[in-house]
Amino acid sequence: MTNTMYYTILIISGLVSTSIASFWIALRNLRKTPSIRSRFAQYVDIPMTADEMELQLPLRERVIKPALHNILQTLGRLGPSGNMEEIAHKLIIAGHPAGLSPIDFLGLKLLSGVIVGILVTIILLSRQTQTLSAILFGISGLLAGQFLPDMWLRNLIKHRKQAVIKLLPDAMDMLTICVDAGLGFDAALLKVAERWDNPLTEEFARVVSEIRMGIRRADAMRHMAERLDVPEVHAFVAVLIQADRLGVSIADILHTQSEQLRTRRRQLAEEQARKAPIKMLFPLILFIFPALFAVILGPAVPRFLEAFGAM
Repeated sequence: MTNTMYYTILIISGLVSTSIASFWIALRNLRKTPSIRSRFAQYVDIPMTADEMELQLPLRERVIKPALHNILQTLGRLGPSGNMEEIAHKLIIAGHPAGLSPIDFLGLKLLSGVIVGILVTIILLSRQTQTLSAILFGISGLLAGQFLPDMWLRNLIKHRKQAVIKLLPDAMDMLTICVDAGLGFDAALLKVAERWDNPLTEEFARVVSEIRMGIRRADAMRHMAERLDVPEVHAFVAVLIQADRLGVSIADILHTQSEQLRTRRRQLAEEQARKAPIKMLFPLILFIFPALFAVILGPAVPRFLEAFGAM
């Protein structure tokens, strides 16, 4: 091979290598031309589309919750609908837990019964129980499981009422302070709702929203009392409506109601304190006293056995 051919091959190899390297660098540094939307988004906040907003939600909100809602709706239509008004009233008093509608609650009852019945049947069959007995107990579990959502709803209603009774005196004090400072009653309700986040202040905010929509204040307050279903709230609303009709100062009414509610809360606390010894009696008898007897009389038992054995 002559020198000329050698240098020619070397130059061609270098050019080819340089071309490949340049092409690879160009591909690596290739930048996608930004779209008009992306360039515009650098200067202005563009609202997200519905698809983008949906994709930002967690999987539970996008898939699991809608699927469960559809299942509850389907099962709810299969259940009896004779007590829909009663269920709707209970859900309102409970504060619409998990956004359940009456049909959803009926479906939840049926779903709970089916799950309990299947679990009871599977457990009994795994313990080699007779098939007929397992099926009968499964049907019993199906019927009993439907009461679990009712127990859950009653428990929610009980705790919500207790929370409202506990929070009402403090909220009344705050309303009194706001009215004394010169705010109107509606503005005072809104101020308390902005300061705290609890079931009572949520109802205060809802009352203000209803008044802004054109509902009379008396009707909005009655709606709040019906949604909470607490005797103290009913009394407070009745006094406010009566004072509004007679033209009595709301500040004076709030002062009186605040004092009465504080007295009522103190009486309830004293009542619970007096019930405590009676409630503690049964755990003491069942759990504490046997342990004390075992510790105190336990060392003497062998001596008693020896003494009676010697006789």
